[in-house]
Amino acid sequence: NPVRKTIQNRLTVTGPVSGTDSVDVVSNLHAEILEIPVKEGDKVIKGQTLAVLDDSDVKREAEIARNDYDLAVSTCNEKNKEARNGYAKAVQDLKTAQDNYNRTKALYDGGSVPLVDLETAENGLHDAEREKDAYTVKNGSAVADDSYRLQIEKAKFDYEKAKEQLDNTVLKAPIDGTVVRVNTKVGRFADKMENDAPLFVIENLDNLELEIKVSEYTIGKVAVGQEAEISADILNGETVHGEVISISPTGEEKGGGSSERVIPTKIRVTDQDTKLIAGITARASIVLEESENALTVPVSAVMEKDGTNYVQEISDGTVSWVPVDIGVEGDVEMEIIPVEGSSLDENSVLIAEPGEQYTDGMAVTSSGKQGE
Repeated sequence: NPVRKTIQNRLTVTGPVSGTDSVDVVSNLHAEILEIPVKEGDKVIKGQTLAVLDDSDVKREAEIARNDYDLAVSTCNEKNKEARNGYAKAVQDLKTAQDNYNRTKALYDGGSVPLVDLETAENGLHDAEREKDAYTVKNGSAVADDSYRLQIEKAKFDYEKAKEQLDNTVLKAPIDGTVVRVNTKVGRFADKMENDAPLFVIENLDNLELEIKVSEYTIGKVAVGQEAEISADILNGETVHGEVISISPTGEEKGGGSSERVIPTKIRVTDQDTKLIAGITARASIVLEESENALTVPVSAVMEKDGTNYVQEISDGTVSWVPVDIGVEGDVEMEIIPVEGSSLDENSVLIAEPGEQYTDGMAVTSSGKQGE
């Protein structure tokens, strides 16, 4: 007999559990590690010290860079002073040359001096103009050549970089989280890591995620916000709640020679303080569809012929083929919806394993075929 109940279509997929935020801590400094005040499993806050490196070489480099910067500044200041004084003299020399030219020109025009004196005065005027124009003038004041200012900028950049390197001799946690890996030891050099492994891995384990791969044939029924029930061996039969938080916009190969594509999907664990830990495999069961008060039968009680689904009802000793639509499909049960013009309810008697041998209208005895 059909049963009225809530039926669900669930998708169950396994995947790895990880923290919601994971950061690798690395260093490009060739410096010896002097202290590591944390160990795997320690909770840290952002800015907390993870390791202290030998800063003696970097300190010397920073001092040299500071001296180079100070020298560049003082050199430029000296050149600015020279330029101001030189420019003031050039302006005065130009005025003198102009006055001399004007006086000589007047004398020449009056026939008192020869042409050679006028040419000499004119050459002196041009020399004084060139001398004045050789200076770089900004806001009415002569300044040092641009090359000296560029030297200051380069020295300042090198000094700031050296200070940054000095800061980097103390490795700090970039996020709040748990130290899940310490891949180095005191005495090793910070930049010499095998297989390019990070010095530390920090994960936010307060919020866990499960990444699953959903078949392209099912992904259309999965949506952000759907609830998931998560189980794992570490939970000892208990389950925790989760929620679908993201579905990748692109699929990837399933692998194993299959042409099927799968879509990475993330589920966030919404329960707090669970026994789940990062790095294990868990199972997520997502409710894809649900129907309340659905008329359900075992999957085996429905047969298909010529594209139409039927159940075979026995009424008054006669077999009737009742066409039905399929609603929500569970693992062992499915919802049946009688098509228009047909009726079924929980009192209907159905053949448990229908087949074409039971023709429409066939007479059966209640002790013979009923309930099979």
